[in-house]
Amino acid sequence: QVQLVESGGGLVQAGGSLRLSCAASGSIFSLNAMGWYRQAPGKQRELVAGITSGGSTDYSESVKGRFTISRDNARDTVYLQMNSLKPEDTSVYLCFLRSGSRYYWGQGTQVTVSS
Repeated sequence: QVQLVESGGGLVQAGGSLRLSCAASGSIFSLNAMGWYRQAPGKQRELVAGITSGGSTDYSESVKGRFTISRDNARDTVYLQMNSLKPEDTSVYLCFLRSGSRYYWGQGTQVTVSS
């Protein structure tokens, strides 16, 4: 079993920054991908950013140039640096770990950006 624990959400003004962290523990296969989805009320879940254990990254078009994903493989931790935040970034951010075809999820952390 895999557990994911997120931290770093909160309330910030537009233009501000936040850093999310997600630490994985348990039976983690070395080859995996980690990252973040987000889901706002009434909207579909959206992939924000992902990173493989080899360091390849993928971003949603809406966050490119503003968000940076990174990971520390020794700590099984992924980070999301969010800069130039906009009110439309307001959402619950969900950490994921994908191992093969199986997904594991964190509990979610709220990010609220005020205008």
